[in-house]
Order: sequence, then structure tokens, then C-alpha cells
Amino acid sequence: MRVLIVNTAERTGGAAIAANRLLHALNHNGVEARMLVRDRKTDAPEVVNIPQSWLLKAKFLWERGVIWLNNGLSKQNLFQVDIANAGTDITRLPEFQQADVIHLHWVNQGFLSLKNLERILASGKPVVVTMHDQWYFTGICHYSGGCDKYQSQCEKCPMLKGPGLDLARRVFDCKLVMYKDSNLTFVGCSRWIADLARKSSLTQGHAVLNTPNAIDTSVFAPMDKQEARRHHQLPTDKKLLLFGAQRITDERKGFCYLVEACEHISMHHPTLPGKLGVVVLGGDAESVKEALPLPVYPVNYLSSEAEIAELYNAVDLFVTPSLQDNLPNTIVEAMACGVPCVGFNVGGIPEMISHKQDGYVADYCDSLDFAQGISWCLNDERLPALSAAARASALATYSETAVAHRHQAIYQAAL
Repeated sequence: MRVLIVNTAERTGGAAIAANRLLHALNHNGVEARMLVRDRKTDAPEVVNIPQSWLLKAKFLWERGVIWLNNGLSKQNLFQVDIANAGTDITRLPEFQQADVIHLHWVNQGFLSLKNLERILASGKPVVVTMHDQWYFTGICHYSGGCDKYQSQCEKCPMLKGPGLDLARRVFDCKLVMYKDSNLTFVGCSRWIADLARKSSLTQGHAVLNTPNAIDTSVFAPMDKQEARRHHQLPTDKKLLLFGAQRITDERKGFCYLVEACEHISMHHPTLPGKLGVVVLGGDAESVKEALPLPVYPVNYLSSEAEIAELYNAVDLFVTPSLQDNLPNTIVEAMACGVPCVGFNVGGIPEMISHKQDGYVADYCDSLDFAQGISWCLNDERLPALSAAARASALATYSETAVAHRHQAIYQAAL
């Protein structure tokens, strides 16, 4: 079986990382897989990119420009929506023509247009879509927040403030026609997003399944904590939390709730603050040092998975106060390294963290309960058992073999 995985980027962003890991999981388990991207970062032979030209950037700028014009010339939510009005036809590429199954992941921001998607679906090849966010079953948004218009008909998107064209209605109608009678299978990374997708009028008549992302559990594995701390120049005499995001200041990542939780710890858990520090991983990590009432240790962007795994091993607890998320790679990575996690009861997070077994699931947007979760997990007698359970859960659910076999079954059913 030959599978072509399609994603905008090879390594940048959560969807790219997940798609790349699936590529390797499939190839390690008997499936001939290749990955087609617009933005290539490595020279891996199993990864190919579309021909580069100035048009690629122009298509991206054109799409953003149309959104900007229809948003009252405001940059607000500029990257929270995609209208897929420009892209590249990949159906003529030999990698596409040789594939038995086309597996689409995150293809926005000027990579594939609606017309390109239509051609892919019209090719007659089975198409599997992994939903890393909600875009495939909404009009134009990646996360709908409290809006449920996608269940019947997207129109007048609340994320666009201008009086321009009803882009959400246009794109939704286009998807409705395009999906009809196509050999299309939707796959959610989490049960949460699969359940949302089943409610959309766009997915009716199609299979909507769920299977998690894969991870190499030989790379993301427990190692010596003190050695890991010395390598990253972190203190060896503190309990350390890790918070990370591609863009820490993204409101959806909930950094403000981490700040509030740390303030609660400072006030209500007097034995912890002097022993506690926060490692912050992200491009703008330095900018948030003054916001937290605890010592902060910023870490610059890490490119290799080995370094990222070592950083997880340097900390005692991973914290993710995200306000809306599908199946965060960061939780999978932390658990595989034997690091318990604390997160809110939202999205796919409670599917990943078993409350008080391998971490703590806090009440949604409750920073006091989030603080309680941190304190509860860091108990010296409790922490080793939580760590062992986190590792065991990752091996059972997210290993390359387990995830590859689930995808093979999906491909066979589509064929």
C-alpha cells in the first residue's frame, strides 16, 4: 500500500510534527508512505515539496489580503480563519498519481485551495482527512469557540467584523458540494473533535473516526533528570514546571491562567514557592519572565527531538492551561518521558490525562483548581507513581506500532 501524506509544512507546527511522525510510523510498520509539503525543512528522501516560486508567497498574501479586506481592514483573527482561495494543483505530481491513498492533514495558508481539494476528491482515489482542528467541517474557522453554526450552515462568521462578502457561507457551500458523493473519510486526533465533526452537516454520509497521533517512544523516553538539568543549565535543587507553546502569547494557550495559578501557589501553598520554578519554552519566552511570581527559566526554540525529550526529562511536571485544543503533541511527549501533566477539562485533554492517575485534569478556566493540581502532583510520595503511569499510558496509546496499525485499518476500509 502506498500512502501520500499531505501537509503545508514538514516540521513547523503541531500538525506538521504529527504528520511527520505518522510518516515514520507507517514506514516502520510495512506501509510505503511519502509526505508532500509546501515548506520543506530537511533533505529526508521520503519528503518532497511542490516546485518553489514567487507565486507561493503571492498566493498566501492574496488569501490574507482578502480576509483582511472582509474584516474591516482589521488584523484581528487574521490567522484564525482560512478561505482557501489560492493554492497549488498537486494531482499531476507523480507522488500523487502513484499513491493508493491520499491522506490530507493541515493544508491551509495558500497550500491547497478549494478547487485543488475538489480535484483531489474528483481523482477517484480514497481520501483520508485528519482533523487537527475544526477547519474541514466548518466554513472558515480553525476553532469555532462557542459558535455552532457549522452544525447546519456557516454564515456571517463572528470572527470577521467587516461588512464585506459572507466568506463563511461561500466556503461552507463550496465544501458541501465538494464533499458530496466523494470517497472521503474524516479522522479526528481526539474523540472530542470527532464528536464535533459528526454534528456538522458537512460530514453527513461520511465515516468520522478517531485515532491519536504517534510518537517515537524510544526517543521520548525517561532519562537521568539531573543530567538533563545540567545540560539545559537548569537548577538541580528545585521542582520545575514546563510550559511551552509555539506562540506563548496566543490567548488560546491560556498563559494568563498559569500566571494566576502560580499566584495562588504563592499565597496558599507556602512550602512550594521557594522550591518551585517554571521553565518556559517558546519563541517569546523571554518576554513573559516578569509576569510570573516564580523564578522563570526561558529556553529558546529546540529543533531536535532528542533535545526536546531531554528538556521534558529535566522537569517534574508539564502544565498546559490551553483553553481549546485537540490532541496536543506536548502532552504526548511529556507522558512518553514519564512526566505527569496538568491541564484543563477541555477538548481532547481529558482523553489524554487520566485524572489523579497520571496527572490532573482541572476544572475549565479555574486557576485555583489548576494550582491545586500542580500542588497535588508534586507531592514527593505521589510523583514517582504518576510518572510511571504516564509512561505506561503513552506506550499503550501513542506508540508508532499502535497508531500505524489503526491507520492501516482506516486505509484498508477506504480502499
